[in-house]
Amino acid sequence: MKNTDELTAAVLAGEYGPRPAGLVATSVFWIHHGTRLAGGDTTYLNQYVLVRSGDSFGGCAFEAGEIAPETCRDASGTPLDTLLRDAPRPLRIAALDAYLSRVRPHREAAEAEPVVLPAGTPETRARARDAAVAGLLDLPGGAQVALIGVVNPLVAAIRERGGTPLPCDFNLRTTQWGDPVTDDMHEVLDTADAVVATGMTLGNGSFDTVLTRCRERGVPLVVYAQSGSAVARAFLGAGVTALSAEPFPFSQFSADSTTLYRYRHREAAGGS
Repeated sequence: MKNTDELTAAVLAGEYGPRPAGLVATSVFWIHHGTRLAGGDTTYLNQYVLVRSGDSFGGCAFEAGEIAPETCRDASGTPLDTLLRDAPRPLRIAALDAYLSRVRPHREAAEAEPVVLPAGTPETRARARDAAVAGLLDLPGGAQVALIGVVNPLVAAIRERGGTPLPCDFNLRTTQWGDPVTDDMHEVLDTADAVVATGMTLGNGSFDTVLTRCRERGVPLVVYAQSGSAVARAFLGAGVTALSAEPFPFSQFSADSTTLYRYRHREAAGGS
């Protein structure tokens, strides 16, 4: 599978399970929230569109203004194939994620390593989540690591493992420690020894570019995904080296224990 368009076409053709025309998006909704963790000076502003189909949810982050509330009203009760063909990109990704999560839930995937995030404060849960993601990094000393979608604890985790972070983000200009953040992902993709990318790249359309460049250069790609976690999983071993998949409800929306799932492509794990 080369890209998300090919994956969507394969799903529509019934290559991953039942054809999505027979499955319905029972509920479509979106969440807008802001978060500033204790001790930090960055307020993260995020919007997610969520699709529930059967016993699974799919989700995708989007930029402000991309999806209006009435989109959720109109899409609820719609067959998944309609959303996969005609919806705005973030909603298409959420529908694709819902489909792939439904036909093979993370909780039932034999190759998934469940990691329970403890109940507690936002800071406690964020630290546990970022430690789980950082645990997927296997870096030689001095490795330059492109971070596509900046999360400050991951910048710290890369440094703790002897790597040099190359942060890239469309919305941040500096990290918590004053490191400059570029908005040109090609600048970091062309020089990095490894790449860590957020699932948000699925929603803004940059995931396919990141995936292709990592394949061309033969460098590891770790994806940490709330957005499109089952979509990213479809590329494990086909450009994606490792994945932290966090299905809804995401850690920031609960104070109780929740589970994320770590995947590794065994042949590629540890490559650089």
